[in-house]
Amino acid sequence: MDKKRLVVCITGATGEIYGYRLLLATSKIPEVETYAVLTKDAENLLQYELGKSRSDVEKLADHFYDENDFFAPISSGSFRVDATIIAPCSMKTLTAISTGYADNLVARAASVALKDHWPLIVLPRETPLSSIHLENMLRVARAGGIIMPPLPPLYHRKETIRELVDLTIGRILNMIGIPTDLHKEWDPQR
Repeated sequence: MDKKRLVVCITGATGEIYGYRLLLATSKIPEVETYAVLTKDAENLLQYELGKSRSDVEKLADHFYDENDFFAPISSGSFRVDATIIAPCSMKTLTAISTGYADNLVARAASVALKDHWPLIVLPRETPLSSIHLENMLRVARAGGIIMPPLPPLYHRKETIRELVDLTIGRILNMIGIPTDLHKEWDPQR
């Protein structure tokens, strides 16, 4: 069986734990090959929020690229991937995607996913949302992207932030056909 290729981009918005935990989860799945991009702003927030460094992310990814590396294979539609996930997605990055302004590898990888009709899953992190944010989300959704604010379900009665984050990570992986036990189907009888 061929490995699934996932592009995982982490941008400079609060919620670095989502991208980090996604890479951690996929690093344990032999059938998944990851191509990671960490923006400079994300690098600073990763250290602040999780006490993790760029090298911690590099170790989890199969392939790692600088945000300005337009020679990375993921910058081209001739390099087929199974999904591109931006977790978290800053409003700056969302704006770039919604307007087609591919000024870095994250926006370019998203643009490739949209133009080639590959799954693009965006976890926007901002609240409250302005009409500009909402319009940008709508533009990306109309272009084929999946807007998935990281709002974990509370009916599973999880007790830690990590457990709540992993529910979202599991749902993302299930959405793109990667089985995981991180997200359980809701069963009110449990």
